[in-house]
Amino acid sequence: QVQLVESGGGLVQPGGSLRLSCATSGFNFSNTSMYWVRQAPTKGLEWVSTIDIREGATYRASVNDRFTISGDNAKKTLYLQMNSLQPEDTAVYYCALDHEGNSRGQGTHVTVSS
Repeated sequence: QVQLVESGGGLVQPGGSLRLSCATSGFNFSNTSMYWVRQAPTKGLEWVSTIDIREGATYRASVNDRFTISGDNAKKTLYLQMNSLQPEDTAVYYCALDHEGNSRGQGTHVTVSS
């Protein structure tokens, strides 16, 4: 059974940092491309970042140079390091097995506010 469990969200001031984690089980993590998606209040899901087993890391333009996706194969855990956070980054963040976020965890809340 596939499980994706996100953690690490919270309240942070603009310019601050957070590291999100996604503990996984039930599939071959080291051979699976993984995704972060987010949903801001009153908006739909949007793709944030991908770590592809062949293509490497990609990011949506608004987070490029601020966010870093990575994975630990031994721990079967996906991470998202988020720096220079801005109020527009406020959202529920999900790790997912697909670009659209159809197979995703329960999410972790990130609020960027002064």
